Amino acid sequence: MGVLDHVSEYFDCSHGSSRRHKSLQTVDVRVLIDCEGCERKVRRALEGMKGVRDVTIEANAQKVTVTGYVEPNKVVARIIHRTGKRAELYPFVPYDVVAHPYASGVYDNRAPRGYVRNTEYDPHVSRLARASSTEVRYTTAFSDENASACVIM
Repeated sequence: MGVLDHVSEYFDCSHGSSRRHKSLQTVDVRVLIDCEGCERKVRRALEGMKGVRDVTIEANAQKVTVTGYVEPNKVVARIIHRTGKRAELYPFVPYDVVAHPYASGVYDNRAPRGYVRNTEYDPHVSRLARASSTEVRYTTAFSDENASACVIM
């Protein structure tokens, strides 16, 4: 921290409350996109938003990726308000990220191919989906897939 940074704390000339700048982030939103017209409508609604740098739409996955200095809740609200479509933060993550992709509450047959439901912050899914490495070691010790784990079998 330099001298100017230290001195500038005492002589702040900005008016109003001190707000921090938004950080550059990527927001994934799930939106039902049926045709090219829907895709165009969503793209126009988001490109006019302040702070948006890039909009990528994957119609097959029903996924819109927005990159920029934006807040996720404001992106979802903008899509709902401007297009009239139902939108939510994208609830799916790639298959490889989840420890137990077939656990209760994780596997979702509505998810696109190669994706499962994100269970990191959801308290309603089974405990196996959020199992620690110790729990995983004990549950897989007597697995049929690992025949050398138990000598008795």
